[in-house]
Amino acid sequence: MNIGETCQGAVACLAVEGELTIYRAAELKPVLLDAVRTMDAPAFDLSGVTEFDCAGVQLLLVARRDAARLGKTLTLPHAAPAVRDTFALLGLSPDGDTA
Repeated sequence: MNIGETCQGAVACLAVEGELTIYRAAELKPVLLDAVRTMDAPAFDLSGVTEFDCAGVQLLLVARRDAARLGKTLTLPHAAPAVRDTFALLGLSPDGDTA
């Protein structure tokens, strides 16, 4: 699992690569929530995610909830097929709306 920053114009994104699954949930939770707290406009680039499960969905929903609590909007500008497919299976979409 690699975590780093990428830039899309003036927007910084936290890039997550590899698994976003239950096996990495404990490791990723503090990193993702810290990014939400410290970034002015939190964004996660999930284009490099190879595996994604319900624990990954839960992490993103918690991060989205924390962002809203702080008056921010968490965006997912790039989502890998594994992420899009899991969200679709659950009737959700990566942008926060129901599918």
